[in-house]
Amino acid sequence: MTKSPQEMAPIGRAVLGLVGLVQVAFAFLAFWDLAHRDAAEVRGPKPAWIPAILVNWIGPASYFLFGIRR
Repeated sequence: MTKSPQEMAPIGRAVLGLVGLVQVAFAFLAFWDLAHRDAAEVRGPKPAWIPAILVNWIGPASYFLFGIRR
């Protein structure tokens, strides 16, 4: 069975918190890049990428891999 965060060891809670912070930072960087990039440099309409980036890990990764014209 899964444990609640209160039942986890302190190192497990720290790792879980660190993973959460990295995920939020990754999404923030994707949103920041989308806001500062010209629309001609983004594949598809920029507003369509906003909900896509909100999908955990997959959204920001897909934006950086497929959403930016190179």
